[in-house]
Amino acid sequence: MRLYPESALNQLEFDKVKALLKEHARTEYAKTKAENLRIHTRKDYIETELKQSHEYKLILQQAQYFPNDFTHNISRDLKLLSIPGALLTGEQWMPIRKLAENISNIFRWFDTERRQAFPALSKVIAGTYYEKVIIELIDEILDENGNVKDNASEDLQKIRMSLFRKRNELRRVFEKVIAKLAKAGYSADIDESFSNGRRVVAVFSEHKRQVKGILHGESDSRKTAFIEPEETIELNNDVFALEHEEGREIQRILRDLTARLSVYASLLQQYLDISGEYDFINAKAKLAMDMNGQFPELADKAHVHLIDAYHPLLYLYNKTSGKKTIPVTLTLDDKNRILVISGPNAGGKTVTMKTIGLNQMMLQSGLLVPVSPLSQMGIFKQLFIHIGDTQNLEFELSTYSSHLLHMKYFIETANGKTLFFIDELGSGSDPNLGGAFAEVIMEELSRRHSFGIVTTHYLNLKVMANHTQGIINGAMQFDEIHLLPMYKLIVGKPGSSYTFAIAERIGLPQHLINRARKLVDEDHFKLDRLLNSTEQDLQQLQKEKKELARLVKENEKLKKEMELVIDKERHRQQVELLKQQNRIAEDRLVYLKDMERKLKQIVLDWKKAEDKNQVVKNLQNLLFKRKEEIVVNKLAKKVDKTYKELNQNITVGSLVKMKKNYQVGEVKEIRGKRAIVQVGVLPMNVDLADLISVEKLEEPQKG
Repeated sequence: MRLYPESALNQLEFDKVKALLKEHARTEYAKTKAENLRIHTRKDYIETELKQSHEYKLILQQAQYFPNDFTHNISRDLKLLSIPGALLTGEQWMPIRKLAENISNIFRWFDTERRQAFPALSKVIAGTYYEKVIIELIDEILDENGNVKDNASEDLQKIRMSLFRKRNELRRVFEKVIAKLAKAGYSADIDESFSNGRRVVAVFSEHKRQVKGILHGESDSRKTAFIEPEETIELNNDVFALEHEEGREIQRILRDLTARLSVYASLLQQYLDISGEYDFINAKAKLAMDMNGQFPELADKAHVHLIDAYHPLLYLYNKTSGKKTIPVTLTLDDKNRILVISGPNAGGKTVTMKTIGLNQMMLQSGLLVPVSPLSQMGIFKQLFIHIGDTQNLEFELSTYSSHLLHMKYFIETANGKTLFFIDELGSGSDPNLGGAFAEVIMEELSRRHSFGIVTTHYLNLKVMANHTQGIINGAMQFDEIHLLPMYKLIVGKPGSSYTFAIAERIGLPQHLINRARKLVDEDHFKLDRLLNSTEQDLQQLQKEKKELARLVKENEKLKKEMELVIDKERHRQQVELLKQQNRIAEDRLVYLKDMERKLKQIVLDWKKAEDKNQVVKNLQNLLFKRKEEIVVNKLAKKVDKTYKELNQNITVGSLVKMKKNYQVGEVKEIRGKRAIVQVGVLPMNVDLADLISVEKLEEPQKG
């Protein structure tokens, strides 16, 4: 990305973001990459980095373990490994082994399922492979502490066996010498020591001539002399020679190991870069978790559609101090490319501008940004910024001259892929003349299809933005009653500077305020007052809108609760109807079973009886005198206990009982000789002759 001026990164505080990112890095690779964080313009590169950060963030949020624990900087050792004839010591091989083991763990972690779940992270290892021979060759030669093993070569094994025997022999002889000198009273308190790798005995200086051997030196106090006894000189020589031979064999073995593994120097460098790359992605993910960074939709065009965007550094500061941060919601597209923000001083205009700029730079450097995931952010190839006093003493330029110099660069270089930010456009000169130049500059930037944000107090720019295609107004809300900024951006209307309102609230003498008003052009004063009044009305309207939304939401909740209650009642009625139908079905079943039993009995009686007339009479009684059976019916008994029959005509609204099935309902309608009776939730069409008017009996009082 092309930046102007050179201090653009610092003006938008991108350097502070890089410093926070570096704090999360553990490896030199990641720290260097954080320091030199680049801002890219290719969508595929930006999208890959964003996806990697997002996937690693998911791993952290799910408390999964990613096996990248290697943090050593072994670049020099790997460079030495690639040089022919080089030798790496056992201590140098241990970190290399840990690096290979670390990569082995990473490859094992990316099984088929995880490669599908985290495709962007798996791309880091896509161009390489794991070579198990590296660890196998190291383990053949070195133990876990980096020491060369006895069986690393046959010669080394023989040397160490001889050395072991000689040292044991030396120890036995030396112990005899010490015992003899101690018995004679010659040995000092220390007994023995080492000098130049040779074992010596400590004797009192006055007895040093009585001890045969080589004098290696005396203590600082001159009271103790260190002598190599005559009996151990040859053995010490043998041990010294064997140790020297052992050292040469170890060097030969390590040089051979270095030569055998030198072919993997470039592969090991890839391993080191992979470990550093995952550490860098981890740092980006942790930074995203700190500032609630999200992965918005990425568009390969100049476009800004931010929903609930926070200034990353302000968000972190307010989170630490327990304060609330006000987000920005803004859209800049082909129809509305330039936003003119107006409002009182210290109202948040510059912070809003920096929020857009810093989030855009972070996104294009592969960092997740604190915006809603529903946001859509485009890609810009140029970012220009002009904030604050730019007076240049070196070239003897005034503030306004320097301002125009920057604007000259803007209008000469800007294009459709440019995102610019101008704080107080046209300031530093006569308001009328400066405002005129500001209009011309904005028109030219709009003509070049650039995207940007401009802050101003000039009324002519607010008017211009209101009728110029591609330019829109925006205002920072202000609480006129309490004289406090609300730091909330409202797009679509200009804002007032609240000049006279602030003067009145802070207690400036009224006569001075009145004199100032007379000096202001009447139309100018009316417009500012109108903006002031409009903004306050809009704030009141927004409050009422929020209250209305709350009431609508509450009404929806009550509606859902009522529907739930109605559903429960409908269900209860259906259950009750089914219960009644089941009771009727049970009674009918009992009746039919009883009828079946009696009919079978009649058949038996017919076969046995001599008087067939009596059997026929019994059958007639069974089939045609059903009233007697209904009386004993359970339902009939229950209805008769609850309702009393009335000897009166049936009308609409009457409570009636059906003669056939003893169901009770209310007459809703009479159609000739038939009536519509509501039984439970079901209307039934019944013949009037089958109905009896009833009334419900009063229930006896308990107690």
